[in-house]
Amino acid sequence: MSSIRAPAPALWQSLRLPSDALSRLRLTERPDPAVNSSFRLGIEQDVCVEARHSVLEFKSEAYYAVEDGSTDEFVLFDALAGVYRTKDNSYVRIHTNFPHHKQGILDILRCEPTRESIAEAMLQWNAVDFETEAANRKMVATALRSFEEWDAHPQGQALTNTPPVMLIKVGDAPKREVQGSPARPLDGIGVLDLTRVLAGPVCGRTLAAHGADVLWITSPKLPALPSLDLDTSRGKRTTQLDLNEATDRETFAALVKDTDVFLQAYRPGGLAAKGFGVEEVVNMRPGVVYASLRAYGWDGPWKDRRGFDSLVQTATGFNVAEAEAYAAYTGEAGPRPLPPRPLPMQALDHAAGYMLAFGIQAALCKTITEGGSWEVRVSLAAVGRWIRSLGQLDPNHAFRDGKPLPPPRAMNTPEVLRYSTKVTQAKGSKGDHAERKAMTALTHAAKLSVTPVKEGDAPMRLDADLPAWLPGLPGVN
Repeated sequence: MSSIRAPAPALWQSLRLPSDALSRLRLTERPDPAVNSSFRLGIEQDVCVEARHSVLEFKSEAYYAVEDGSTDEFVLFDALAGVYRTKDNSYVRIHTNFPHHKQGILDILRCEPTRESIAEAMLQWNAVDFETEAANRKMVATALRSFEEWDAHPQGQALTNTPPVMLIKVGDAPKREVQGSPARPLDGIGVLDLTRVLAGPVCGRTLAAHGADVLWITSPKLPALPSLDLDTSRGKRTTQLDLNEATDRETFAALVKDTDVFLQAYRPGGLAAKGFGVEEVVNMRPGVVYASLRAYGWDGPWKDRRGFDSLVQTATGFNVAEAEAYAAYTGEAGPRPLPPRPLPMQALDHAAGYMLAFGIQAALCKTITEGGSWEVRVSLAAVGRWIRSLGQLDPNHAFRDGKPLPPPRAMNTPEVLRYSTKVTQAKGSKGDHAERKAMTALTHAAKLSVTPVKEGDAPMRLDADLPAWLPGLPGVN
């Protein structure tokens, strides 16, 4: 088995899936460096994945355009977010994309909402002390660590043997019956998607591409993320419910009773407090697949801590390792620690999204072959550990030969044009009669020879549909 293919069979076999299917997987020969990073980020029905296409898809939120010219300028982070030097000659990364997170950081620092004011105030703090205070106040910030420092940290040690995807049988149920000849692997599968930002929505988008009816449910009382939502909603239906309201909870509970997959990325314990934790959903819908995403996993002192891709990269050593690799390439001999260098995309988020989709499909397979209800667990930190296990490239090879990604929204770049498709705005079940828009977006990198993915349409809004399943799904009249 070639070293290029080795990680895929290892993942496949870790979930005890039929090994003969691996003979039909086709990956790009010599895929790395697929992008300018020292980490390996590119990886009978035949499944083919081209490395460069896949790394572009790992930043798909940067490569779409609505044809009416209304596409926002690509801004992934709030103006105050980023890394700041600390009193102990280290760095802290703060995440301020949501208003309450921004205000919480400013409250800790007691400063004005400017980068200059934050930088001055942060110099009064040691990195780990600020990280700890932020966590105590349920805010999101992490101290910069190397791989070695993360490995010595109690949370790093708790994740030592944690695979990127975990399947756990959580209840008994009869075997799922497969009827007819579906055109796509997930035809007839209903998915409730209760995720936000990138990893979870990427998972839902992937399931929709393979035939699932994905109903993306967001709260009307939380801020939207339009620069991300337009891309990650492709192929889904969207509706809004406030699970703090009794009427909306009742509507949601009715949806749960007929769902096949329950996908969520609420803060740990958040949905259980509303009556929709693993145990409650399994009791409501025996045979369900309940998939969850966390930042730092289910064990260790940080298991309940909030986090985002950029923060997990910083906490777990990637920003230090990438900075050191780039310095080796450029000959930089300045003082350490070097300024943190992030990966060229939100690689943990996107990888976690695909790991979730993989785990969900593996769990659905088990509901057919074994029966039962299954929980799928994926964390950003465990996915990061898996990416790290693939190793790093020689810095000269990585940064000399690795091609940088095109600028965001550079839709006329030849390789973006090559991998793009036209997507039309879905009508939605609310029956709105407004003129339907069109957008250009990246196609899915995984190419299936017999059951190609649906590139389809996009709702282009978060409330396009009624909170109801499509007719014809199993259990739906």
